[in-house]
Amino acid sequence: MHKRVSLALGSVCILLLCFTITAAVRFVQSEQQQLPQTSVSKPSQYRLVLITRDLGTPFWEKVGSGARQQAQQNAATLEVWGSYGEDKDDFLKQIEIAIDSKMDGIIVQGLDNDAFKELTKVKSAFYGIPIITVASDVPMDESLRKTYVGSDPVMAGRTIVRQMIRDMGNEGTVVLMGNNQKEYDQKQRLAGIMEVLHAYPRIQPQYVETPEQKEKVIAATQDIMNRHPNVNAFISMDANLISAMIQEISRRSQIEPYYMYSFDDHPDVLPLLRKGKLDAIIEQSPESMGKTSVEMMIRWLEGKNIPLDTTGSFTDIRVLKAEDVQ
Repeated sequence: MHKRVSLALGSVCILLLCFTITAAVRFVQSEQQQLPQTSVSKPSQYRLVLITRDLGTPFWEKVGSGARQQAQQNAATLEVWGSYGEDKDDFLKQIEIAIDSKMDGIIVQGLDNDAFKELTKVKSAFYGIPIITVASDVPMDESLRKTYVGSDPVMAGRTIVRQMIRDMGNEGTVVLMGNNQKEYDQKQRLAGIMEVLHAYPRIQPQYVETPEQKEKVIAATQDIMNRHPNVNAFISMDANLISAMIQEISRRSQIEPYYMYSFDDHPDVLPLLRKGKLDAIIEQSPESMGKTSVEMMIRWLEGKNIPLDTTGSFTDIRVLKAEDVQ
């Protein structure tokens, strides 16, 4: 009798235990169904910065606009920093701050001097921060930049001098004026110009270097016109020089007899073209530069298409003549 009671009690306990376990399992399953599903976390955004030494100019506003659009498409954050009025010290300080801030990538207007190369080749490389130059280049082996995005300066030089020859003919004297900093882009533009002029021996180029200060440009223009009174054309290879150069030419004589050319990366250039003070300029594609530079930087950070083309990604150029903007 005692054994039967024990067996019955044991069966009841086992049955109660089974009910308890089943209820517990159902409760847990129910709770799991009611809990909100954890969303897959998105990867953190890349922090990019675009730095220029011509902040606030129409050209760089377009570069910045294109860069912001592309950054938004790639779920990256992009800030635009820089300096005003060619303040190179402040510009270099901005690059240093970007490096110290551990930005994921730096897109920067190239500056062909030792301080810039030290920052890009040594300091940014030490922290593993990639550099892409935009609009103005610096040789890759001197800066360790990953790639360059902008117009091909050699092609730009060829294109502007060919337009001059169409306007002026294949005989005459042309003044090629550049700044005395001998920056890489300017040297490349000059190389393109001279390459074309080599086939036109009756066109005599006169190369002039000057600091960018207005009074220096005026003095250099006075000097070359005194030494070559029969000059026919002027090409300003640095758009920062064109306004002072035209001011001095206009003071001495009428501007109409001269053929005048430059590039579009200075705010004075388009107004001068509209007034007929310039015959033609090389118009670049700043918005495309901004978009492409961000696209290239994202590719690098994501490890796609590595390495990037060290020659660069060249954006479109075209000749814009005075009659095109009248």
